[in-house]
Formats: sequence, C-alpha cells, structure tokens
Amino acid sequence: MLRHSKREAGKPRVTSSNLAGKRLNNQIRISETSCNSGLLFYPAYMRILSGIQPSGALHLGNYFGMMRPAIELQEKGEAFYFIADYHSMTSLFDAAERRKNTLDVALDFLACGLDPKRAVFFKQSDVPEVCELAWLLSTLTPMGLLERAHSFKDKSAKGIPINHGLFAYPVLMAADILIYDSNVVPVGQDQKQHVEMTRDIAIKFNEQYGQTFVIPEPQIKGETAKVPGIDGEKMSKSYGNTIEIFGDEKALRKKVMALKMDSRTPAEPKPDAELNLAIQLLKVIDASVGREWEERLRAGGLGYGDLKKQLFEVYWEHFATARAKRAELVANLDYVNKVLADGSAKARAKATEVLKRARKAGGLE
Repeated sequence: MLRHSKREAGKPRVTSSNLAGKRLNNQIRISETSCNSGLLFYPAYMRILSGIQPSGALHLGNYFGMMRPAIELQEKGEAFYFIADYHSMTSLFDAAERRKNTLDVALDFLACGLDPKRAVFFKQSDVPEVCELAWLLSTLTPMGLLERAHSFKDKSAKGIPINHGLFAYPVLMAADILIYDSNVVPVGQDQKQHVEMTRDIAIKFNEQYGQTFVIPEPQIKGETAKVPGIDGEKMSKSYGNTIEIFGDEKALRKKVMALKMDSRTPAEPKPDAELNLAIQLLKVIDASVGREWEERLRAGGLGYGDLKKQLFEVYWEHFATARAKRAELVANLDYVNKVLADGSAKARAKATEVLKRARKAGGLE
C-alpha cells in the first residue's frame, strides 16, 4: 500500500467519504468499512466499470472471471464496459490483428448478453482523455508499487519480454477506472491487486491535490474468479493455455480431450478428485454437474476419457445460445459499430468532465 504524505496541520484528511459527500449528487451511505480510504459512500445508482483486452480470442477465463459477472451487474447499476485496445498494445504488435480482435470482442460480448440499452459499451482508444489522466496519475505513482504488481512479476518470471507499457499497466488501468467515477470494478482474482493499486493512487492524488476521485471497490465472484487453463496454470492468452468461448467444434473438442490426466486406472478411487483439471473446469461451467462428476471420480470406476467427453458436452451446450446470437451479429456489423460509436460518445462526455476536474485540481487549469 502507498504511504500517504503527511498533511499540513489543521488540513482535513481527504477520503472517499469526503469526495462522495461533496462531489457527487444523489448519494446514500451504504456501508462503513475500516480501510485506508475511510468511510465508503456509493451513489444510489452505482457506476460499474470493467474492460477486456482484444489480444486474442476470448476464452473461459475471460467469460467466467469478467464477462459474466459484468453482464449480471448491468442490471444493478450504470455499467461502463470497454474494449481495452490501448492495453493490448503491450503484447500485440500486429495492427490488422488488433482491428480484427477488437471487432471479435464486441461480437463476443454482445453475443454473451451485454445489453447496450443497459450498459455503455465502447473502445478504450475512442476516449483518449484516459491517456492524459494516466500521465497525471503516474507522477504520484512510486516505482516500487509497480514493481510489486503480481502480473508484472509473473510475466517477467515466465520470460515474457517486458516493455514500459506492461510495467505501467496498473497506472493506465487506474485511469480507466477513475475517469468514469466508477464505484464497482468486477475483476478476476488476478486483477484484484490492480484495483487496490487504483485505490491507493486515487487516495494519494486526493491527499496531494484535494478532493478529486471516487474510490472504487473490486467485486470478485469467488467460486469462478480464477479459471485454470489446459496446463493447470491460470487461463491466459499470454500462456497459450486457453479454451475459447467461440470457435471450431472439432478443434475445441480435440483441445479438451487432450487435457493431461495422471496414470491411475479408471477403477481406482480418486480421493483428490477436486484437484483434477477436468473437474475444476466442469465446476466452473456448471457447479452442480461438476460436483456430481467429482463424486463419481472420487468413488472410482470413472474413466478420464468419459470425464473429458462430459466436460466438452457441458461446455459446448453452455454457449449454444451465444453462438446463435453471434452469428446474427456477424450478419449485422453496422449495428455493432453503431453500438460502439454511441457508447464512446457517452463515455467521452463523462471522461472529459472528470479529466477537467483532475486538471484543475493539479493546477493545469
């Protein structure tokens, strides 16, 4: 956590409660939490913010870790969801592929249930104000904080080349969140630290320059927050271990059937059935079916081949409706592009307002 600078004698401490009480309209206090930001205040109609990178085909980790929770939350507040094409530039260097992936993310998210009547859906790069805000925030972000980021350390340990954009990723993410006065950020477990960093950076800015930013909260769906990949590690495009949401049935079936199992025979009981990779994935997709097959595996008499076949059937059926919806969207790309354009206009209006507030606080206006 950041160490906050000492305040001048008699100067009030700047907290999220101060900000919410003075900056935002239509506020209600819903909780009092002991944390470094003081009392937490949310607006009566909370704003939800989340983004997803167009760095490759979306997969089960994206869907269960971020997309499904975000889609559920669009019913509970004002949702701002964006395609993080700026962030994708840290690892994807093919411009044509980025354009294709960006459209694919839009198709996938809309097919899976994002409702543009309930959520503001847009491309990150259509709101360039976020880059200016990232610079303002970076001037108060210690190097040590970025060096402690789990995602940076994990990628570095795996030998993935590190550029400045990847190192400074948490600062741009903080700008993404803060520029829309976001209250709630649905994330996977691996991104929780970045939201905590956002909170720290925002509080430090508030203490340095006065009441400026709303302090956000992460929301994590515990039982599906971390989805394992086909190698047992966290599912990630960076690690090449994903199972895509949409794709060729034959190729995806082959990928699922290739999951590595141990050498125990079908007849042997498996007292550690909960550690089986196929069981873990099955429980992510359908918890009740997963628990049923977990007990069957634990008791003995179940072959791994049959287990993997069941996993594929449950997975394929789960996205049947979304596949049909996606085909309809592909045939109506004008609609998809209009959704993004309308969303960008709404997002930029809010971003301009918050950036102006930050510029004024920092003495740039």
